This record gives sequence, C-alpha cells and structure tokens, in this order.
Amino acid sequence: MIKIKRVYDEPSVNDGFRILVDRLWARGLKKEKGKINMWLKDIAPSNELRKLYSHDPKKWDLFKQMYTKELNEKKELLDQLKILEKDKGTLTLLYSSKELKLNNAVALAEIISKHK
Repeated sequence: MIKIKRVYDEPSVNDGFRILVDRLWARGLKKEKGKINMWLKDIAPSNELRKLYSHDPKKWDLFKQMYTKELNEKKELLDQLKILEKDKGTLTLLYSSKELKLNNAVALAEIISKHK
C-alpha cells in the first residue's frame, strides 16, 4: 500500500516506511521530528521540471507526462520502491509542498502503481 502525506504532518504508526521524495530537504524540518526512514531525492523531479511546473494546475498533465519520462530512465528507483512496498507493506511518500493534490508525491504514487 502506498500513502501520501505532507512531511510536516504528524507521523503515525500507520505510515509504515516513510520516504521523503523531494529533491530538497524540507525547510525547517529536523530529522528526528520527521521520522523519515529514507530520503530518496534522486526520484524527485529534476530541477528544470520543478521550475517548469511551479505548481501551476494548468501544467499538471504536462508535469506528470514529463516526470514519467524522467522516471523511465530511472527504472531501478521505481523497482526499489516496489520492493520496499512488498517488504514493508506500507510506504508513505512524503512531500513538503503546500499543494496537497497536485504535487510530485501524488504523481509518483500514480507512476508506481502503473510500474511493473
């Protein structure tokens, strides 16, 4: 099972294995408070793609398409997440954006679900 949660939200025992999927560390967050098991910054969108998207809802579909293309070149990271999901049962993808519905963790969860 894959969950998505803002890294600033209170950790829960139901989160399972918590993975920060942002390229940059969450501003103001101390490692102990975030209870982050893994920081997988290489799976985050490239800086160019982050800047292009800039959380513009009109660019969401383009962002997902381009992010998928980027991840197709990093299949080993997607495989790693699938293995972790199988081993840990529950993964929680953590993000720092204030945008709750249109962010890289949401896109990543969708991409993982389609990855074989």
